[in-house]
Amino acid sequence: MVGIMWSIGELSERVGVKVPTIRYYEQTGLIEPPERSAGNQRRYGRDALERLGFIRHARDLGLGIEAIRELIDLSGHPEKPCESADRIAREHLVEVRARIARLKRLEHELERIADNCNGDAICDCYVLRALSDHSLCESEH
Repeated sequence: MVGIMWSIGELSERVGVKVPTIRYYEQTGLIEPPERSAGNQRRYGRDALERLGFIRHARDLGLGIEAIRELIDLSGHPEKPCESADRIAREHLVEVRARIARLKRLEHELERIADNCNGDAICDCYVLRALSDHSLCESEH
C-alpha cells in the first residue's frame, strides 16, 4: 500500500516552508530527492514531511545548516549516545546568549540616544549627532 504523497506546493503549505527552500534543502542533501510522478512532478511522502518539519523547527531555533546536517546524521544512528547532539545545542545556546547580550547593549545605547534628544529642530538632533559621531556612544555595541 502506497502512503499519502504530496506535491512540492502541498508540502510547502503543510510545513510552512517556501518551495525554493525545499528545493535548496534537496540540493544540499538535507532531504532526499523525491519520487517523481508519471508526469515528472515531485511527490513527497511522510518521511520528507517529518524531515522538513525537523529542519524548519531547527531553523526556527536559529540552528545553522551544518548543525542541522550533523543532527540529521546523528538521528540516523539511534544506538549512539546523544552527547554530540547535546554539544550542538549547548554551543548554539552560547551563541544565542552572546547575541542577547549584544542586543541588550544595543537596546541600552538606543534608549540613551533617544532620551538625550530634546526633539526640537533637526539641526540640534542628538540622534543624528550620535549616529554621526561614535564617540558620543557610552560603549561598544
